[in-house]
Amino acid sequence: MYKKTVLENNLRVISYEKKESESITLLILVRAGSRYEVESERGLSHFLEHMFFKGAKDFPTAESVAKTIDEIGGAFNAFTGKEYAGYYVKCAKEHAEVAFHVLSDMMKHSTFQNEEINKEQGVILEELNMYKDTPMYQVAWDFEALLFGDQPLGWDTIGKKEVITSVQHQDFVDYKNILYTPDNMLVCVSGGLSQKKATELSQKYFSDMSGEKQRDMAEFIEMTPEKRVVIAEKKTEQAHFVIGGKGLESRHEDVYALEILSVLTGGMMSSRMFLNIREKKGLCYYISTSTDTYFDAGSISTRAGVDLSRIEEALESIVHEYNVLAKEGITNEELEKGKNYVIGKMKLRLEDSEEIAGMIGTQELLYNEVLLPKDIEKKFRAVTLEDVNRLAKQFFGPENRYLSLIGPFKGKEEEFIKILNK
Repeated sequence: MYKKTVLENNLRVISYEKKESESITLLILVRAGSRYEVESERGLSHFLEHMFFKGAKDFPTAESVAKTIDEIGGAFNAFTGKEYAGYYVKCAKEHAEVAFHVLSDMMKHSTFQNEEINKEQGVILEELNMYKDTPMYQVAWDFEALLFGDQPLGWDTIGKKEVITSVQHQDFVDYKNILYTPDNMLVCVSGGLSQKKATELSQKYFSDMSGEKQRDMAEFIEMTPEKRVVIAEKKTEQAHFVIGGKGLESRHEDVYALEILSVLTGGMMSSRMFLNIREKKGLCYYISTSTDTYFDAGSISTRAGVDLSRIEEALESIVHEYNVLAKEGITNEELEKGKNYVIGKMKLRLEDSEEIAGMIGTQELLYNEVLLPKDIEKKFRAVTLEDVNRLAKQFFGPENRYLSLIGPFKGKEEEFIKILNK
């Protein structure tokens, strides 16, 4: 059952107890993603996430952190998105206090030693190179930069090389003090731990945190993209691309209908894109349609990797599917299949305490309220055929088609624009 407590220092503690569970996930979420950065800080949020694991007061080295979690058979990791960062430990419920001890030490007492910073710079640069050498990642970054422009929502989270190679100790201290404050964070526990125990441990390990956040997330400035097509010229064996356009923000009333439209278009193995483009035409190995939702913006897009010689055919085939959906919509049979799919997948994911923590934690962090699984299921069940078909017409027309592409296609922008306009 979901419960919430607010400590005296304004730190929120939430839990979703499953009494039969023998494990827990402790997740610390902070509103400190890349949308909180300014140009001179690009990549600092992600770099800071790495540095929290490099030593604090009670666990002075990365090795001591890893050893402590290994000794209880646990797992730990962290992530940085555009709107928040997260740090978690999964372990047996009897070791919950160890998880609280490790993560609180990181949040409160990380040392950010220049020696460790200099070493981690090399690690992050290699991570950056890995992404740049992986077209499936890079083309997605290029698409959001195209769609949202040169502002924090359009920036990738890993940042700029010149920032990564120049930041030092005081930069991390200052950024942490700006955003890692109790009113800008929350403690989330899911699994076999009661709210009473979660609150007691939070009081013990986090109640001495203080301060108030000093920066808000950058507002998204609505804009019309300057280009329809962006090409990253590269000698590749396969063309990788994302085609799509703007979608909905995460709390829009139509977001559930858009998710159903997305999975029916290309989100499952019996979707239109998969059956008509991969299975019938053999144009690609991977193809998928998905939505990305943010606090105040979103997108819906299809991505694929195809043979260089068949790029025009693949794009024309996807545009054809968009046109059919925009004109004719989906059927009642498809609607029921889509509803059952998204609800079934949600229930499968929520067997994992980490997934539960992420679901309730991000909602509470960003919106100060939580829709529980039963509430979300009701939202999906309430979607009508008219809702989905209205959105197909709204988002799949030529005016909402943009393309990012990686491959040897320099100078072919106008050819691709003609395909988008079909």
